[in-house]
Amino acid sequence: MTDEYAAVGEHENESGRARGRVNETTTGTTQREGAGEMDDKETLRVGAAVRRRRRALHMTLAAVAARSGLSVPFLSQIENERARPSMRSLRRVADALDTTAVELLAAADSARTVDVVRSGDDMGLSPGTGVRPLVRGHHQLQALEFLGEQDTGREYLHRNDELMYVAEGSVEIEAEGRAYRLERGDTLYLSGGVRHRWRATDPATRILMVAVAEHIETTGNR
Repeated sequence: MTDEYAAVGEHENESGRARGRVNETTTGTTQREGAGEMDDKETLRVGAAVRRRRRALHMTLAAVAARSGLSVPFLSQIENERARPSMRSLRRVADALDTTAVELLAAADSARTVDVVRSGDDMGLSPGTGVRPLVRGHHQLQALEFLGEQDTGREYLHRNDELMYVAEGSVEIEAEGRAYRLERGDTLYLSGGVRHRWRATDPATRILMVAVAEHIETTGNR
């Protein structure tokens, strides 16, 4: 994880429907599979568990595809929570990863998360840092609040997109060799791979930073 977010630790749309799901094989064809084996009311984000297992084994998506008979694009969609595999497909993935579907489901994250972070909640950071995580746990989005003067003097490079919003004060930003100044109410969008640095010299500055989490792989990052 890059420094800017180190403080908080480490869609083809979801294809599962009540009557069936689409499974893409390595031949590029699709087939309809029954959905009765997985309960929509207890949907789990199994993609993160699949990715963690694959990386622990130092396997590429291509290697998993070869062993499972599923296509690389479909496996990528599973890992990024853009496709929900049927139980049959999940078993094939599990076999390729030398584990079981039950173990992958046990390691999965809940898909339906509602979590309120209160202003006074302890999010694991010292109050003097001027940085407050706005999202608790391991999710597809990260959000941070920066307060007061901030200047690390470092250049950042993130793999995924991010958005900066200036709620109060002002921010000076350098991105791809160009300088920008943001005032209250301004936003800055940075696509993944853009080198940038920023600083806030006004003690009253309040910045909100929202980014796609580093563990999410886009098609270009695969």
